[in-house]
Amino acid sequence: MAPVPPAARLGRVFGAVNIGSFRISAMVAGIGEDGELVVLGSSHRAAQGVKRGYVTDMVAATYAVRDAIERAEKMAETALGSVWIGCSGAGLASQIAQVEIDIGGRRIEDDDITHLLLAARDAIQPDGRVVLHATPAHYTLDTAHGVANPRGLHAERLGVDIHVLLADGAPIRNMTEAVQNAHLAVDGVIASPIAAGHACLTAEEREIGVALVEFGAEVTTVSVFVAGMLLGMATVPMGSGDITDAIASSFGIRRFQAERLKCVNGSAIATPADHRELIPLEAPGDAGGDMGGDGADGTGAQGEGRRIPRAELITVITGRLGELLDEVSRVLRALGYTSTRGRQVVITGGGAELAGLADFAQGVLGRPVRIGRPLALKGLAEAHATPGFSTLAGLVQYVANHPLDIREVGRGGARAGDTTGLGQISRLWRALRDYF
Repeated sequence: MAPVPPAARLGRVFGAVNIGSFRISAMVAGIGEDGELVVLGSSHRAAQGVKRGYVTDMVAATYAVRDAIERAEKMAETALGSVWIGCSGAGLASQIAQVEIDIGGRRIEDDDITHLLLAARDAIQPDGRVVLHATPAHYTLDTAHGVANPRGLHAERLGVDIHVLLADGAPIRNMTEAVQNAHLAVDGVIASPIAAGHACLTAEEREIGVALVEFGAEVTTVSVFVAGMLLGMATVPMGSGDITDAIASSFGIRRFQAERLKCVNGSAIATPADHRELIPLEAPGDAGGDMGGDGADGTGAQGEGRRIPRAELITVITGRLGELLDEVSRVLRALGYTSTRGRQVVITGGGAELAGLADFAQGVLGRPVRIGRPLALKGLAEAHATPGFSTLAGLVQYVANHPLDIREVGRGGARAGDTTGLGQISRLWRALRDYF
């Protein structure tokens, strides 16, 4: 792998933090002279003060955010003044706004596109919610759809489909305040489906139709991409942490033991050998706690601890996983993702690292399933090139690509890569907090 240039030699350096329920991760990245995105440092730590994607303890969440970012800064050998935030909770909702203007058959100029986007901006109806994203997905020329750039073409009518992603205001303010309390400004908040889509979906998949399932610790987000844009999304208040809890409850062990058992010995696919293979419920050093025996039969003082057939563990895992995937299937039907609209499902997130998940999910969903990992990024640590860090990698990719946000049209031409949108909201919130 080519050496990563220091931050001082990069034209632009920025940071991102993904606030999840299981872990909080941070990344420092930059844009090289050739325009290539370079990862300078990345880190993660256990989440604190976050439940089901919502900040529930401001002090704990602030400490965890500051710790994760400081670790990434140390690796990157640079200090950040602001970061972008990844958000998977906050009642995310998606809508499409369609707007048309009359052109009269003449050539489409820049002013026509600006006029169209201004009309689209006025058509957004947030209904008291925060607009996280408002980006043009594609343009239409009369009856022709899917036009990427209408400039210079002729049409009677010019239209645009705007993808709008909304969130509840209070949870967003809690996230931004947790970061601000860690002595960092907030450039903006990016919805995790948008970020994960940048990280592990190809342009062709988004065009022909694909469902992206982010299998998080406590929240699973289901998003449908068709014709290059996110058409709809919904959340399921379940995740891989619920599987961990089921293991802990079934075998009477502590949660950290259940998590380790799931990661080391767990699988979504059973084999005949699983009935013969015995696995320890506790690792060396776990015995002597408030649960479990000491010996091989649960009574000795120096035994190997309790053991169970691996098949029993897999039964618990697949039972809870089946419930989750049944909910995912129901959400896909509600979003209109039928066989006529698309077939493939991509599963990413920390829960996607469970062995055999793709095969099990394919059987439940009745669709081709693959595991989504971050696309190759220069400087990205191997430990973070996994499904559990897709959203984090997608955050910096989104910022580097600086997609147009129509709320900034006619306001100096700023793009989403600048400090706009939620960054302005966060500064306003800070001012209100300081002066009132």
